[in-house]
Amino acid sequence: MSFLQKHYPWLTGSAIFIFYLFTLAPSVVQIDSGELATVQAVLGIAHPTGYPLFTIAGYLFSLLPLPLPVIYKLNLLSAVWCAAGVTVFIMVIRLVMQEFVFGTRDIKTVKETQGKKKAARTKKEEIFSPVLFEPAAVILVSVAGGLFLAFNKTYWFQSTSVEVYSLHIFLAVCSIWFMLKAYISDAAAGFSKYWYGLAVTLALGFSNHMTTILLIPGIAYLYFRKNRFNKDSFTGIGKMLGVFIPLLVIIYQYLPIRAGQNPPLNWGNPVSWENFMRHVTGKQYQVWMFSSWDEAKEQLFKFITNLPAEFTLVLIAALAGLWFLFRHSRELFYFVLILFFTTVLYSINYSINDIETYFLLANAALAIAGAFGVYFVLNYLSGSKKYIAGAAVVAVSTLLQIGYNYKDVSQRGNMFFENYAKTALSVMPQNSVVLTYQWDYFISSSYYFRYVENYRKDIIVAEKELFRRSWMYNQMKTTYPDFVKSLEPEWKVFLQQVQPFERDLPYNPQVIEGAYRNLLNAIISQNIGKRDVFIGPEVFENEMQRGEVVLPDGYTVIPHLFFFKVSKGIEYEPAPMIEMNLNPSGHSNYYIDFGKTLITTMLARRADYEIRYDKKDRARFYVDQLKKNFPEYIIPEQILGRL
Repeated sequence: MSFLQKHYPWLTGSAIFIFYLFTLAPSVVQIDSGELATVQAVLGIAHPTGYPLFTIAGYLFSLLPLPLPVIYKLNLLSAVWCAAGVTVFIMVIRLVMQEFVFGTRDIKTVKETQGKKKAARTKKEEIFSPVLFEPAAVILVSVAGGLFLAFNKTYWFQSTSVEVYSLHIFLAVCSIWFMLKAYISDAAAGFSKYWYGLAVTLALGFSNHMTTILLIPGIAYLYFRKNRFNKDSFTGIGKMLGVFIPLLVIIYQYLPIRAGQNPPLNWGNPVSWENFMRHVTGKQYQVWMFSSWDEAKEQLFKFITNLPAEFTLVLIAALAGLWFLFRHSRELFYFVLILFFTTVLYSINYSINDIETYFLLANAALAIAGAFGVYFVLNYLSGSKKYIAGAAVVAVSTLLQIGYNYKDVSQRGNMFFENYAKTALSVMPQNSVVLTYQWDYFISSSYYFRYVENYRKDIIVAEKELFRRSWMYNQMKTTYPDFVKSLEPEWKVFLQQVQPFERDLPYNPQVIEGAYRNLLNAIISQNIGKRDVFIGPEVFENEMQRGEVVLPDGYTVIPHLFFFKVSKGIEYEPAPMIEMNLNPSGHSNYYIDFGKTLITTMLARRADYEIRYDKKDRARFYVDQLKKNFPEYIIPEQILGRL
C-alpha cells in the first residue's frame, strides 16, 4: 500500500488545518466566545450545560508553551478539532466505501442472521460495479466528503474561534466511525471492542454537548439491525452502559468540584444536587424548546433557505448520492436519513437566533450523501474520464463553497469585539459599575479581558438578565464582595422570592419581578457617590423608558462614550477624547453591524451633548471619530448643521 493510500485522511486533514489558519480569529468574537475562552483559561463553569470536557481540554491546551496569546491558542484548538473531525469523516466515507458498498463483508454472516433470501438481495445490492474496487475511487470519494464538510459554511465557521461545537462534531464523527466498525465486525467473534469504543466516544460527546443525543436514533437503527431485539443485544447495551455511565459521571464531577472552589466565572454554581441538575439539563433554556409550531416553521424555513449557501452545488451531488445509497446500500441510506431528520426535527423546535450550529449533524449527513454523488458520476463514466470528471465535480463544488462563504466565515483580523470591549472599559473611572445586557457584543468579551488578561478587573459589569438567577449572588460575592454587601437587603429579598420559581414550586411572578426591579434599582442607588455608574443604551431605551429601571431623584443620564453615565444635576460633564480604531479589518456580520449601531448612536448622542453645552471643538472630535471608524454612517443633519 502506497504512503498516499494509507495516510490520505490525515494528509487531507492537515492541509485543511493549514487553510483554517488563514481564517482564524485573532481574538474574541461575538456571543459566547469570551465567556467560553474564560472558563477554559481559568477552569471556570460555563453556561448550561457546563461543557466540562470542553473546559478541561481547553485548559490543558492553553498550557502549551506556544508564543501566542491565550485567546489565540484557544481559537487554534477549535481549528484542530474541526480539522481532526474532517480527518475522521474521511475515514468514515472510506469505511463505507470499502465495507458497505464494495460488499467485502462476510456474506455468510449476513445469511446466518438475515436468511438466505434476504442475503442474496443484500449481496446483489452491495456489489455494484468493478470501479468500486479501484483505490483511486475510494480516495476521491472519501476526500470529496471531507472537503464538502470542511467548507460547509457552519462547520467551517466553528474552526475560526472558541466554541463547543468544534469538539462536539469531532466526537460525533468519531462515534459514527466506531458505530460502523462495530456494525461490520464479525458476529461470531463475540462482542466487538468497537462497541466499547462507541460507548467511550458517546460518553465524551455527552460530557461536551447534550445534542450528542441526536446520534442515538441512527445508532439504535444500525445496532438492532445487526443484533436484533433479543437477550444478547440488550446484554450488549448493558456492557456499553457499564463503560458509558462511569466515564460520564467522572467527567461531570468537574462541575461541583470546581464550583465549590468559587472560580471567577461560576455559572449556575452547581455545588448542590439541585443546582447541578438544573445546570446540566439546561433548565433555563427549556422555555425556548417546543415553544410553538409557528416558530418551528420559521426555523425550518431558515434551515432550508440557508442550505444553498451551506453547500452550493454539493446539494445536487447529495441528491444523486442519496439515490445511489438507496439503490446499493439501504442500511446506510436509512442511517443518513435518520441522522438528517432527527437533527432537523429536533433543532427547528429550539427557538434561538443562532440556530445554525444545531444543524451540524444534518450537514454531516448531507456531506456523506454528497460524497456518494461524486461516486455516482464515477460509476456512469468509463476510462480515465471518470476520474477527471469526478475530480472536476469535487474541485468546482469545493471552490464554490469557499468562494461563496469566505467573506462571511473568515474571522482573520477581526478585532471589533476586542476593540469595543477594551475601549469601553478603558474610559470608565476606577471601580465603576455598568448595568447592561449586551452579552453578544460586550459582556462575554469583557469576561475574558477582565479575568484572563486582568484588564480593568476593577470594573463591575452587572449583567442585567443574569441577575434574575440566584447563582449570580455567589459569583458576584466571590469577585466583588463590597459591591454585594451594599445590596444585601435587596438581594436577600430577591433570593427568597425566586427560590420557589427555580424549584418548580408555586410562585407569584409579580412579587418576583418587583424584587428583581428593586435589586436593579439598588445597583444604581446604592453605588452613587461610591462609584461611577454607567447604563447600557439598551437599558436606557427599554427598561428606563418603561419605568422598570428608575434613577434616584435629582439624577439623570448623559451620553458618555458607548454607555450612559448617571449624573447629578444638569451641569456639563466631559468625556474622554481618545482616538479609536474599532473595526480596522472592515468585517461585517449581524453582530458587528448591531454593535456598530450601538456605537454610532452613542457617539452621535455625545456629539449632540457637546453642542448643547457649546463645546463645538469637542463635538467635532466625536464626529471625526464617527467618520473615521464608520464612514458608511450618515451623521444626523441636526448635528452637522450646528457645528
